[in-house]
Amino acid sequence: MDINSDMGEGFGPWEMGNDADLLNHITSTNIACGWHAGDPARMRWLVEQAIQKNVLIGAHPGLPDLAGFGRREMAISEDDAYNYVLYQAGALQGFTHAAGSQLHHVKPHGALYNQAAKDMKLARGIARAVKALGKEVILYGLAGSCLVDAANELQVPVWQEVFADRRYTKEGFLVPRAQADAIIEDGSIALQQVLQMAKKGQVTTIDNNIIEIQADTLCIHGDNPHAVEFAQKIQAALALA
Repeated sequence: MDINSDMGEGFGPWEMGNDADLLNHITSTNIACGWHAGDPARMRWLVEQAIQKNVLIGAHPGLPDLAGFGRREMAISEDDAYNYVLYQAGALQGFTHAAGSQLHHVKPHGALYNQAAKDMKLARGIARAVKALGKEVILYGLAGSCLVDAANELQVPVWQEVFADRRYTKEGFLVPRAQADAIIEDGSIALQQVLQMAKKGQVTTIDNNIIEIQADTLCIHGDNPHAVEFAQKIQAALALA
């Protein structure tokens, strides 16, 4: 299973946090493109580091919301979604080409990701943008969501994404962060969820239902202070399983 992580999500004074170490334990990176976080220096540095460590390079575009870290919903159109994603991912694609590599995937961030998971028009705008970036570029979207449906409709390659540290609703969506128990804090419980998804294609929801889920790529959030240790444990557990 591919293991991905959101990276470069700082802004202002130079600070990379866990990113350098985390690159040793993942197989693909989602690099913030400046709208919810990130800046050109971080983008370039992470592209070059990912190439050195043979990590697949992806763009992590968000809504234009630095103050809210891209987690506040906005009323945008399908064309807005297309423009926002193409603009941001295109910038990262420029850095990958300059470094002699290529863009592997696009994974929307935060509210853009969650809104498009339930809104086919937004999902279609995102999928159109990914298609415009090149036929080899993959869309990472929430498993079983509108992002997957839109990618399939437009014949865009898609990897269905699951999360180690997030609770799921019975409909297969992520429990909103503001809700109690939305985040899994206990590493052993998160690891159990990962193995359940990877081995059985299932996940236990927040209300103790078991639903089917396709797990092509697993997200580990890079801004978690224990992200490196967690990634190591997950990498080892998946290898054993």
